[in-house]
Amino acid sequence: MTPMKFIVKYFSEIAIKSKPVRRRFVARLAGNLRDVLLEIDPAVRVERQWDRLRVETALEDAAGIARLVGAMRDISGISYILEVVEYPLPALEEIVDRVLPVYAGRLAGRHFAVRCKRNGSHAFTSIDVERVVGRALLERSGAAGVRLVRPDVTVDLEIKRKTLFVIGRRHRGPGGYPVGSLDPVLSMISGGFDSTVASYLTMKRGMRTHFLFFNLGGRDHEVGVKEVALYLWQRYGCRQRVLFISVPFEEVVAELLGKIEDSHMGVILKRMMLRVADRLAEDLEIDALVTGECVAQVSSQTLRNLSVIDRATDRLVLRPLIATDKEEIVRTATAIGTGEFAANMPEYCGVISVNPTTRARLGRVEAQEKNFDMTILDRAIAGARQTRIDRLADEELEAGQVEVLSVPLAGSTVIDIRHPDEADLAPLELPVPVLRIPFYELHTKAADLAPATYMLYCGKGVMSRLHASHLLSAGHLDVKVYAP
Repeated sequence: MTPMKFIVKYFSEIAIKSKPVRRRFVARLAGNLRDVLLEIDPAVRVERQWDRLRVETALEDAAGIARLVGAMRDISGISYILEVVEYPLPALEEIVDRVLPVYAGRLAGRHFAVRCKRNGSHAFTSIDVERVVGRALLERSGAAGVRLVRPDVTVDLEIKRKTLFVIGRRHRGPGGYPVGSLDPVLSMISGGFDSTVASYLTMKRGMRTHFLFFNLGGRDHEVGVKEVALYLWQRYGCRQRVLFISVPFEEVVAELLGKIEDSHMGVILKRMMLRVADRLAEDLEIDALVTGECVAQVSSQTLRNLSVIDRATDRLVLRPLIATDKEEIVRTATAIGTGEFAANMPEYCGVISVNPTTRARLGRVEAQEKNFDMTILDRAIAGARQTRIDRLADEELEAGQVEVLSVPLAGSTVIDIRHPDEADLAPLELPVPVLRIPFYELHTKAADLAPATYMLYCGKGVMSRLHASHLLSAGHLDVKVYAP
């Protein structure tokens, strides 16, 4: 059995780094690829080369290959993933014999163009290859003709010294830097469109991104934010070890409502969050905080107010979305799979000002804060819970609330709560009924389920345990976890 091969092309900004930095980035990218792909193919091989990575898999089934490609497309640091068939370089006239098995089925009745990239010393040019192969394909494939501009099919070839690569498919990666290649950050996440996209962008840029949630009240909101953070980490985090930190902020909100002028509550709430985030970041030796704020999207996000908010900390505050339109943010959230989370996220508004200021003055804000009992922030920090994100469900398991079974129970219904993208790649086939309810919809749809035994399935077991614990606490369904 011949292993299927992929060529992984680095993001262009990696290629222009100095040699030591490039080696470090490429080593991190190779490690990230291995960590992610080993869960799909335990025998996968990743080989480092100066200008590319080679990935070999013995998987043959279409679903397995699709999962492998899908996973690579989400790994930052990658520009392209090429599905290749590799040959010793034949004579120029014989190249078409290597191309036809890959492309013949796609060319019949269609217009095509041949594109060749060549590296090394040869007796022919890239244009020679394109002309010779194009002429032979036109004679032997049943193609409708050659079209150099916007062809129906592009026959993609690479020649690297004495090797010919026939590229069957070309998949675009996300670009960016490998996660973990840059310093870590602490991202303040609420589960909405903005904070999830901001967290994704820092991960894509190579920063190991820890998640910080301020609980303004309500278990539903906390469970929802845990889920979206877990989703981001599982899909884009490359298994880097990160924390999910939950800070109880109900007492802070109560103090604001009782001691602060209505017009300044939004600005001062953000300053209190930054103060807490700053102290947590100091303990974790993290140099930068991340927020999803965008200029003028809401009253607290005018330039004046953001300037006043930032004066609460000396730590760097990153705002990846600062000049981004809301429509663009929503489009990005949809593209990365967090749009439905945000649309279904249970929200809890801690403070709502009737006439919020858009031009806060630092002196007046600081005068207002003198009425605030700052020991409440100390209690919030003391009550913060730090959990490794891959262990978010451990408390439920240790408490014995969630029963986890490796086989589906007779008479039960399995609910596949995976994201639709993942469920489509590997449909669940079982001898019991299977419902597909994405976990970001399960909270709202659970009330409509008939009384019965349900087993939640999410592939990795963490998301299903979180939801099972939450549904059990609601008390109206018999819920278990199916984790084969």
